Amino acid sequence: MSRPLSDQERRKQISIRGIVGAESVAELKRGFNRHLHFTLVKDRNVATPRDYYFALAHTVRDHLVGRWIRTQQYYYEKDPKKIRDGWQVEEADDWLRHGNPWEKARPEYMLPVHFYGRVEHTATGTKWVDTQVVLALPYDTPVPGYLNNTVNTMRLWSARAPNDFNLRDFNVGDYIQAVLDRNLAENISRVLYPNDNFFEGKELRLKQEYFVVAATLQDIIRRFKASKFGSTDSVQIVFDSFPDQVAIQLNDTHPAMAIPELMRIFVDIEKLPWNKAWDITKRTFAYTNHTVLPEALERWPVDLVEKLLPRHLQIIYEINQRHLDHIAFLFPNDVDRLQRMSLIEEGGTKRINMAHLCIVGSHAVNGVAKIHSEIVKTQVFEDFAALEPEKFQNKTNGITPRRWLLLCNPGLAELIAEKIGEDYVRDLSQLTKLHECVDDDLFVREVAKVKQENKVKFALYLEKEYKVKINPSSMFDVHVKRIHEYKRQLMNCLHVITMYNRIRKDPAKLFVPRTVIIGGKAAPGYHMAKMIIKLINAVAQVVNNDPIVGSKLKVIFLENYRVSLAEKVIPATDLSEQISTAGTEASGTGNMKFMLNGALTIGTMDGANVEMAEEAGEENLFIFGMRVEDVTELDREGYNAQKYYDQLPELKEAIDQIKSGFFSPEEPDLFSDVVNMLFHHDRFKVFADYEAYVRCQEKVSELYLNSKAWTKMVIRNIAAAGKFSSDRTIKEYAQDIWHVEPSNLKIPPPNEPRDAAEQNTPNGTAA
Repeated sequence: MSRPLSDQERRKQISIRGIVGAESVAELKRGFNRHLHFTLVKDRNVATPRDYYFALAHTVRDHLVGRWIRTQQYYYEKDPKKIRDGWQVEEADDWLRHGNPWEKARPEYMLPVHFYGRVEHTATGTKWVDTQVVLALPYDTPVPGYLNNTVNTMRLWSARAPNDFNLRDFNVGDYIQAVLDRNLAENISRVLYPNDNFFEGKELRLKQEYFVVAATLQDIIRRFKASKFGSTDSVQIVFDSFPDQVAIQLNDTHPAMAIPELMRIFVDIEKLPWNKAWDITKRTFAYTNHTVLPEALERWPVDLVEKLLPRHLQIIYEINQRHLDHIAFLFPNDVDRLQRMSLIEEGGTKRINMAHLCIVGSHAVNGVAKIHSEIVKTQVFEDFAALEPEKFQNKTNGITPRRWLLLCNPGLAELIAEKIGEDYVRDLSQLTKLHECVDDDLFVREVAKVKQENKVKFALYLEKEYKVKINPSSMFDVHVKRIHEYKRQLMNCLHVITMYNRIRKDPAKLFVPRTVIIGGKAAPGYHMAKMIIKLINAVAQVVNNDPIVGSKLKVIFLENYRVSLAEKVIPATDLSEQISTAGTEASGTGNMKFMLNGALTIGTMDGANVEMAEEAGEENLFIFGMRVEDVTELDREGYNAQKYYDQLPELKEAIDQIKSGFFSPEEPDLFSDVVNMLFHHDRFKVFADYEAYVRCQEKVSELYLNSKAWTKMVIRNIAAAGKFSSDRTIKEYAQDIWHVEPSNLKIPPPNEPRDAAEQNTPNGTAA
């Protein structure tokens, strides 16, 4: 008689990893038996021919799905390389060239979106006329819940030119112009602006933002009317309950045109009085701020908005006038306050401050980490917070443990499940139970073993992709995120040069081997970010080919950093770099992903690092550098980069090497812009934190030599990661902003009667 299967073995048998490929008869047999025993819960003594048929059908389905998934990976992951000769280059990523099997077009819900034109004021109201129409074709993508049989829908929009688009030109023989104009209309959804924390005020970008906003709001109102009356026929609609049924979260300022658009619909089309329309609009919208960097805040030129959306500019002017009248009433003769709080920025090119529009038009405003929300209230939008303090709140970001642990790190996920059960997948706060395992030597060894297996796997990937031999026993020191001056990849690069110089000066001295992995993309128009990428690659070229250094230090720049690559690198990381200047990173979510996957953090007290230190204890992170108040004080005194350069010999040596062309012998002046910025225009004060950073890295190396102590600290971090689940974040949004209560109702599978769900809820009613 065979022995009973353990929980771990049973989990492995029903794991998604079991579908990877049925390439032999033996694998097909194993799949068949697995489904017979665990999907249908039958054995050969009681199974009927129908059971055998279903087990075979499940096996064939798994085989097809596995093949299909690998086919999609072939199509979607074979993207062109993004780094050439050390430079980032942009290439068109035609990701829909093979279609998207997950989405379904819904042409029956196609909607018109208007641009340009002029405004007419008539006896029956204001009309926006002579517009150019572009059709919005919806595509629905299913978003399944986790083991609850619930599937929501994400609706995206594709731009289509109407059939009669420039038909007049076509009829008089200007066929080419008609086709070109048609392509121009459809360009709206053809390309995505890849900027992050970097505002580029282009007309196409504004068109894109308004296009998705206008289509979505029409769709929302159609659904509201249908749900209230069972029909979208032209009847008198009462919109009083609209905010009770509809909540719209403005995810940064990109969808801010939704505020004047909803007002236009209510006032011009539905004929609501202004005050009532404004009250409904404010109670519908809430705004999440994602950045405090001034260059990232959207400020659209009035001339551009007037040309593209003339009616919306009038509505924004009216909103601003009423807003300023209210401020003037509360603070008479305070002209400076009126200027600071106006939606319209005067002087030079008149611009609309979209963040101010979002605050004025929303009933709630939140930041995405405690420190960020505090900066939003006390610095960036201080006047608005003083006016309506109850409007401002915090919602710390989170990550989904399903993707960022179960899917990308199944070894660690199963190890945790063996210790505390599987319920943590739905309730990540249960990870605190792992605190009891910190002194369990067997568990400590198992955690270290999973990490090493992930590192070996990723090292093989790096060797294959980058042709650099990686030591899997070296510390994997990882810094992956968008390339931006405030994220201070330059400081990491200076530390790499410092380590390189130390090894060359004394090759016999004990040195903890490191593989420094940096990855991320720069906005196409961001010159300094592209220079930083080139510098990192230039340093890597020198370090990786120096025989004196050998395997002690390797530097890799990950090209085309993306989610699928993050799923490989994060589980293999030992040290997570979160080193932005204090007060600049809104939250960060990469820091949370690394923490959950067993990496230790070296970081400043910025963004969500602050709360990670609160949860795990500051002694379990490598915290260094200036705090927000120190940065403020240094700004007040005046930051002098030259002072640090003169006082710190290792910093001076590294900068001199960059300046002299040591890393770019064919072009000695290649990095002069970088050096000039560091000395004269560095808002993010790299030199000021350099010494503290290098000292902190020495502590990291010291602890890494003690594998057991390192892994115990890792377990304490994993145990403290429960707060950073997106489940908690979304629940807070739902309760505090959208005013909807979560439901634990689980919809039964199609083969079970619906009555089963109702019997499982209190009093037999659906939750």
